[in-house]
Amino acid sequence: MNRLKNPLGIEDFPTVREDGCYYVDKTPLIRQLIDQGRHYFLSRPRRFGKSMLISTLENLFEGNESLFRGLDIYNHWDWSVKYPVVRLSFGGGHHPANLKSVVNGKLERLEMDHGLEFPSTPDSELGMDRLERLIHRLHRETGRQVVVLVDEYDKPILDVLGEPELARVNRDYLRGFYGVIKSSAKHVRFVFVTGISMFSRVSLFSGLNNLRDISIDARYATICGYTDSDLDTVFAPELEGFDRDKIRDWYNGYNWLGDDKLYNPYDILTLFDTQKFDSHWFVTGQSNMLYQVMLQRQFTPLDVENLSVDSKILSKFDVDDISAEALMFQSGYLTITGEEERAKGGYDYRLYYPNYEVQSCINEEYLNYLWGPNRNAPRETREVWQLMVDNEFDEAEQTLQVIYSGIPHEWQNSGNMAHYEGWYASILLMCLRLSDGELKAEESSSRGRSDIFFIHKKQVFVIECKMLRGGNDPAPVAEGAIRQILEQGYADKYRRRGQKLHLIAMVFSETSRNLEQMLVKSHD
Repeated sequence: MNRLKNPLGIEDFPTVREDGCYYVDKTPLIRQLIDQGRHYFLSRPRRFGKSMLISTLENLFEGNESLFRGLDIYNHWDWSVKYPVVRLSFGGGHHPANLKSVVNGKLERLEMDHGLEFPSTPDSELGMDRLERLIHRLHRETGRQVVVLVDEYDKPILDVLGEPELARVNRDYLRGFYGVIKSSAKHVRFVFVTGISMFSRVSLFSGLNNLRDISIDARYATICGYTDSDLDTVFAPELEGFDRDKIRDWYNGYNWLGDDKLYNPYDILTLFDTQKFDSHWFVTGQSNMLYQVMLQRQFTPLDVENLSVDSKILSKFDVDDISAEALMFQSGYLTITGEEERAKGGYDYRLYYPNYEVQSCINEEYLNYLWGPNRNAPRETREVWQLMVDNEFDEAEQTLQVIYSGIPHEWQNSGNMAHYEGWYASILLMCLRLSDGELKAEESSSRGRSDIFFIHKKQVFVIECKMLRGGNDPAPVAEGAIRQILEQGYADKYRRRGQKLHLIAMVFSETSRNLEQMLVKSHD
């Protein structure tokens, strides 16, 4: 097979097609969209191919026939019909307080591109009236309804989420701006809006409530991203020398209820370009807002284990009401791993990390965040798992005490978290996530649920965390935790596998805010 050019960093459909780049044909799903509706919304994480999809739609409706030769839609499209396209993208740059001016500039460029001239627009009319006039005039002068494409619709809000007042101003302005699209319905042929977040219809799309949300729709689950089949066919020349299972472990796993799990295109294209397994996608984003919300909501990595949420929560997102689960899901740090229909209607979704890249990075970066700006988590966080595997338990205990003592008291006080054993267990969980072992948290047995299972080769570590109230002796609490592990049979299923078992009790003190005792009982 001949190698083609790698389209890394290219979001322009004509460039990909004309320069001989790899391209995964999404036109069968695009054709299905156009045949079945007129107004759509799609949410996907950053760098997942949304802009390429918008560019493909733009060129299709403009009738650029030569670009689509050899693609599925070519023989199913009337190339004699060309529609005027209004494409707005908020993906570039930062959008602070001058949003109206930014929008006005974008509309002015669109007017110039279409050869239209309008009288100067008063400040009071910036954006909304100008968009309405543009749509109406394009329809009147071309005789064709207008196609409206909006890429990264939510970036002006997401850019300033740390400044709630400004975020609300931008949200309210965009609500009216997007409302113009619906009020111009008779002039509009097709609408497609993309973004990262799924802002509630009430908060942002009340004026454009006819959008059909296909974000979690099995029929369109693969409209962005690459499947395993895509790698084995389209990108087959690039796979030579790679371990396919390793590629899957590192980067595969995104799912929006379809049959296929997906890769983030940026990860795959960067892997083929650099020939290195690394956190390509994760490091391109800023996660501080996520960690801040997690702390405010008292949501820790321990809560990700066995996580099941009402499907409505995933679209519950607004400036004044952001759930940690929705933010993690929409940002691409969690994905859907299962769906359950409730007896009285509605659905619950099981969520988990999509792949190794996200799982390892989010735990390590959250640890770094806890130590404050301009600091990283101490090197001890990377040593805990190795000390346990080497059965250096005394040193592991001392290392954990160093780790817990180094967490700034501001975080400890956040939501009174330092009074709960789950807080300490989550720190331990994040440290163990830095290993190459298997980790399970809150795994159920026939008689109960253990806190943490850490499995490394021929060793199994069953960890039970307890909280010591007041200045009591930690020894009885630790012994009780070991008895609980034995009596509840947490480790029974591992005894039959011939693995060495380590039953571990960790007792934390709400007074010292640290690990008071680590008791280990090992069994061959």
